[in-house]
Amino acid sequence: MSYKKRLSDKELMRKLDASGAVLVRGPKACGKTESAKQIAKSILSVDRDEQVPLLMSTAPRRLLLGDTPRLIDEWQVQPKLWDYIRHEIDDRKKTAQFILTGSANPEESVKMHSGAGRFTIVDMRTMSWQELGFSSGKVSLEKLFEGQKIDIYDEPTDLEFIIEKIIIGGFPAHLGKKINQATDVNRAYMELLAEVDMSRISGVKRDPAKVRSLLCSLARNTGTLVEISTLEKDIRQKENNDISRPTIYDYLDALNRLMIVEDQPAWNTHIRSSASLRKSPKRHFTDVSLAVSALGLDKKTLLNDLNFAGILFESLVTHELRVYGQVNDAKVYHYRDSSGLEVDSIVQKHNGDWCAFEIKLGILQIEAAAATLQKFVSVLDYKKMNPPKSLNIITGTGISYTRNDGINVISLASLGA
Repeated sequence: MSYKKRLSDKELMRKLDASGAVLVRGPKACGKTESAKQIAKSILSVDRDEQVPLLMSTAPRRLLLGDTPRLIDEWQVQPKLWDYIRHEIDDRKKTAQFILTGSANPEESVKMHSGAGRFTIVDMRTMSWQELGFSSGKVSLEKLFEGQKIDIYDEPTDLEFIIEKIIIGGFPAHLGKKINQATDVNRAYMELLAEVDMSRISGVKRDPAKVRSLLCSLARNTGTLVEISTLEKDIRQKENNDISRPTIYDYLDALNRLMIVEDQPAWNTHIRSSASLRKSPKRHFTDVSLAVSALGLDKKTLLNDLNFAGILFESLVTHELRVYGQVNDAKVYHYRDSSGLEVDSIVQKHNGDWCAFEIKLGILQIEAAAATLQKFVSVLDYKKMNPPKSLNIITGTGISYTRNDGINVISLASLGA
């Protein structure tokens, strides 16, 4: 299969030209190595080359010899490579020397120099709808930051299509796969995560049954401000399993290092009301299909439970906004205050510009979403912050247009970078 271009490719090239090495981070099978191979001139597979352990103890710098940029794949298996690469960059005094790819972050106990000034970072996720060809990309996040109004017609997306794509997910290996094939692969991904990866990540044996119970609880609570105590209670009641809070913290740390779960931080802003801002993050799986797989759900089940399907859709859209936001030098947050006012996603650039998004699977929720956005902007303190560049409602099944009140309604099948 020929390489399918990724939105992160340009960022990888740009950062490689600016630094001695680029660290490409992302979950297993999201396409890191394949993207890096498109520009690498030589490759070292740290987890597969049998000579690596021997050379690490005798002549580690020999592992860095080769045409540049040299890809060091799964570098975290030998975390000491980081410092050897750092010193090599200092000695060579050139850019575009190394690309490091890995599907796990090293333990904090591993002492490494930060690499500041030598390394840049590219975060990769599974494929977005624009990359997969499910979205036309006619409504770009870039233009939403410019306040551009929408007058675009794409064919409305069928609900069954959306559910199918939630189940299949965005892993590159699923391109062209049918729903039952992708389901089998996703289930195997989660089984290997529980039985192998969670113990291999730090050489600490973790109980696969307890890992599965935690994954199921995280899936039931995906995209929510769930507390550790809630997870503990949910696992006891729904999974008939007892996991202590310290164990939950440990397992969550491992899942974060494996980049299986990704937090959506709370937005830190200024409000005029007496309400206080909530600081807890929302938790999402790196790909919404993993939440589906953890719970063993299928298409029929989700079509019969549109409330939960809507929660999964919100998680999918959060993923999309992260991919498109990264292209636009922006990150994704959420807003919630003590009065209960909540906005699903805030996308903010490093320069402070921001857009707000409500996410609704069906068009019947558009009016309520618009009312939420209007109330939200009314409580902000514009003496201390800039107003939004745009207010938006992302839907699953409708068309894209700008309402009379200036709020954009955007089909996910039209949204792009």
